[in-house]
Amino acid sequence: MVMDNLNIHCQKTLADHFGEEWGTYLWNRLTLHYTPKHGSWVSQAEIAIGPFARQSRGRRRISSLAELRREAAAWNRQVNREKFIINWKFTRKTARERFSYHKTSFTRS
Repeated sequence: MVMDNLNIHCQKTLADHFGEEWGTYLWNRLTLHYTPKHGSWVSQAEIAIGPFARQSRGRRRISSLAELRREAAAWNRQVNREKFIINWKFTRKTARERFSYHKTSFTRS
């Protein structure tokens, strides 16, 4: 499960909602992947999934889930060996320029 770092995303919340026993059971069944505290996790996911879709699958159809899993695992091993990293180049300054957003000063009346 991918989830952000919101303070309610924790085992206690499940226990409060489902009860201590069932909440703990559910929590222990999850494999958690927290999103980064800074930056858009959606952008990171798209950056990671895009090359897989283009390089591994291309335009062909995959006939079975087992075949897709094999190909995804092989592609993932290759990417991990190459230590693919995301190089952020879109800063707050470039975002403001790109979207024509300029700081304005607000005055109290």
